[in-house]
Amino acid sequence: MKTIGIVGAGQMGCGIALVCATAGLDVTLNDVDAQAAKRGINSISGNLARMVSKGKMTSDEATAALGRIRAGGVLAELIESDLVIEAATENIQIKEDILRNLDAIVRPGSVIATNTSSVSVTRLGSMLGDPGRFIGMHFFNPVPVMALVEVIRGLRTSDATVDATVAFTKRIGKQPICVSNSPGFVVNRILVPMINEAIFVLQQGLASAEEIDEGMKLGANHPIGPLALADLIGLDTTLAIMNVLYADFSDSKYRPASLLKEMVDAGYLGRKSGRGFFTY
Repeated sequence: MKTIGIVGAGQMGCGIALVCATAGLDVTLNDVDAQAAKRGINSISGNLARMVSKGKMTSDEATAALGRIRAGGVLAELIESDLVIEAATENIQIKEDILRNLDAIVRPGSVIATNTSSVSVTRLGSMLGDPGRFIGMHFFNPVPVMALVEVIRGLRTSDATVDATVAFTKRIGKQPICVSNSPGFVVNRILVPMINEAIFVLQQGLASAEEIDEGMKLGANHPIGPLALADLIGLDTTLAIMNVLYADFSDSKYRPASLLKEMVDAGYLGRKSGRGFFTY
């Protein structure tokens, strides 16, 4: 895999583009809004500059990496990609529409992946004529920092697709774990209900947001508290994951906290909106 297409120029898409480019791969960063793709490249440029200032790469390396990324606004530009990663918002209808279109464009033999944190890879793969070439790649935020990628096998994903995706993940400097398709997969199946429980604790007035996070950092040795982590993930994304778990398992232990739903309705989405459980 030498030529990578990424659909979605948000935080995750830009992070994936950055790590691919710094690994020496050519990247097309695509978005339905061509201007958003250009803004994404500007954001990547800023991240590369910060990496240079911290001594993580040289100025020449950053320039070379940025030169490997181009912005695109038309899916047809991804026709020759060896791997296309859909990194759109965590909305199943949007993802399904993108994947149907990609299936008609991307040449046979190329791998099509979804960067999803909770949506069924088997269901999304059914949008393709050949579900065997479809796989889940769950990158973690922030992508340049977090080492893990969950490689998620749908029911019809082929062994060759799994092997190629694992090799690619290692090539870009990430550590893959192979998991079966299930709501929330592994990490979010464990992590997001914990965050949701912290929100219940806050909702019930047992402690302040600061005290809850301090308790988990000092008492459980977590590097970041669950409420600050929710702000980093995005409260809308956190709610979307809980909704998937609740709907797919039909188990009340996965019901989202009403405070979480209220915060999202108010537009308090965390870091990206400037306010969540904390103010930024």
